[in-house]
Amino acid sequence: MPDTPKSTDYNCREHAETEKTLSNNRSKFHTFFSQNNFFNSSFPFHKNIMLPAIFLLLFLSFTWLSSHIFSENAHFEKFAESIFEKEISGNALNLHYSLAYPEKQGISRPRATLGTIPQDNEKAAAQCLDYEKKLKTFSTSKLSATNRLTLDLLLLYYHTEATLGDRYLLEEPLSPSLGIQAQLPVLLAEYAFYENQDITDYLNLLCSTGDYFQSILAFEQAKSDAGFFMCDETLDRIQEQCRAFIQNPDSNYMLEIFSQKLKNYGKLSSQDQEQLIRTHKQILQEKVLPAYQKLIEGLEQLRGTGKNTGGLANFSGGKEYYQYLLQSQVGIYLPVEKLEKRLTQQLSADSQELSLLLEKYPELFSLLEAKADLPGMEPEQIITTLETAISQDFPSTPSVDFEIRSVHKSMEEFLSPAFYLTPPMDTGAPNVIYINHGRQISNLELFTTLAHEGFPGHLYQTVYFGRQNPSHIRYLIDYSGYVEGWATYVESYAYGYAASYLSAAQGPAAEITDPPATAGLQASDTFSESTITPSLPGSVTAASQSTTLSPEEASAYTRLSWLNRSVNLCIYSLLDVGIHYRGWTPTQAARFLNLFGIRDAHVTAEIYRYIAETPANYLKYYVGYLNFLDLKEEQQTLLGENFDLKAFHQQILSIGPVQFPVLRKYINEKIG
Repeated sequence: MPDTPKSTDYNCREHAETEKTLSNNRSKFHTFFSQNNFFNSSFPFHKNIMLPAIFLLLFLSFTWLSSHIFSENAHFEKFAESIFEKEISGNALNLHYSLAYPEKQGISRPRATLGTIPQDNEKAAAQCLDYEKKLKTFSTSKLSATNRLTLDLLLLYYHTEATLGDRYLLEEPLSPSLGIQAQLPVLLAEYAFYENQDITDYLNLLCSTGDYFQSILAFEQAKSDAGFFMCDETLDRIQEQCRAFIQNPDSNYMLEIFSQKLKNYGKLSSQDQEQLIRTHKQILQEKVLPAYQKLIEGLEQLRGTGKNTGGLANFSGGKEYYQYLLQSQVGIYLPVEKLEKRLTQQLSADSQELSLLLEKYPELFSLLEAKADLPGMEPEQIITTLETAISQDFPSTPSVDFEIRSVHKSMEEFLSPAFYLTPPMDTGAPNVIYINHGRQISNLELFTTLAHEGFPGHLYQTVYFGRQNPSHIRYLIDYSGYVEGWATYVESYAYGYAASYLSAAQGPAAEITDPPATAGLQASDTFSESTITPSLPGSVTAASQSTTLSPEEASAYTRLSWLNRSVNLCIYSLLDVGIHYRGWTPTQAARFLNLFGIRDAHVTAEIYRYIAETPANYLKYYVGYLNFLDLKEEQQTLLGENFDLKAFHQQILSIGPVQFPVLRKYINEKIG
């Protein structure tokens, strides 16, 4: 272990590495001959009787080398690993969240900075084209199914990234909902301490905040010069967020969180902890908070240069960039018109099913409005219940330990009702699900939210995929459309599991909570008055809130609840396409929402703003879900009575996060 970190280590300069890199990258060729010692001087070459055996051994050795060391699979795996090492070593924050102990993987830590935002895309595009060119040299016929899958994933990924081109300036590192100014404190607060070096790196990351924000300001200036800067309304919200973070420097929540992490680390004396706490406070107040203030002031200089208050369609190249987002984030490669058609079909199908259920069970209409609820259960109990319940539909996996933690009170405003924090790939632990007690949601919503985050959602899919021993590069290149689409897809099953626990309609209506947003740590906004309930002919009889539901009624109610959520997500997805591809104005968006009973002007404006600022975000969840739904229906049609739902889910999970064309290609092929 490195020496105990001292305050003198944190001078906002590059911290010198003191540990030697482990020699884990010895070649297989060297290892093979060293172990077999074929050319030891004591070997009895002079005895003729041994020659046939020697030649046989050499022949067998060459055969082994040809099929293993020099094989196409070995070459490809080496190349994929080289990409992984290069990419993971380029960013200290990314490395830390990916590997708890990088030195044990033969990877040296980069200098601990937040890096910079490049001002153009030329270098990145050239690198992507180079990777694509080299990947095309591998013979797919000589690769295993697993390696062919990885090859197809990488080829499509780098080809797509190379197409970004000048539209790079349409990317936005800042936004009120998902911007780095909001996410950075969360990422730093969750920065785990595994070794003393992690504490040193963390403090040096804080020291680099100013330089990082200056590079963001330079990028925003370039966006402004190109006519792509944000509108003043969005600017106001970003600045307000920054001011909220810096307004109480002596009681900033990062101070308390750092102290608690040092205590939990448990490897430092009280004296060392106290010194580090003082150092941390000094860095926060002298480096981090001033960096946020300079970001506020720098953005203010650009006020008025952004004229677009709508979606991407209003920018030059905006439609093309939107299509790029569909490919790079959602993982779909189809014309937007076909996407609209598929969304419309699902909206119609779900609305019809919802109406039919309400016609059959009219008493459930009022329960849907009143949010009939499950009995209260602790989050741990819900997770355990779900882990057992999913066995009928999903493949089993060895038991996994998990933790339930509470979101720090100061962070409740910025985070979703619950989220799963993906562990480093070299430890696979801890598997932590955070509960946000500041978000008031119903017991049913908590149940299905924990299914999204836990079993059979993010935690389950992460653990299952990790136990397939995938190539390291697979951990760096995944697709939100697959990841969030899967978690949304399994929600529909969770609503079914919840039926057996539904006993009565009770409690006031709760707000519809939108899906969590991105990147490991997720955030969500809440839109009130957005529950979709279709108009039905005739009168509807209100049910008493104390009415106990029969099993059949409970199943119908939970199905109604899922359909209601599906319809909401579909509407927001169609709105996303309308705003960013069709160029819908707020008036057009409000007219569309009015068709579904969302008429409050404030609510429609809020929805429009959120979607305009987060292009394609809803599509990660809902279009991802639709792709899994379509794949299941395709397999059911193909296999008929031979279709096995659990086997289908096993294939999905074994393949892991990929673009949907790649997933569809390999769904019938045994992987692993």
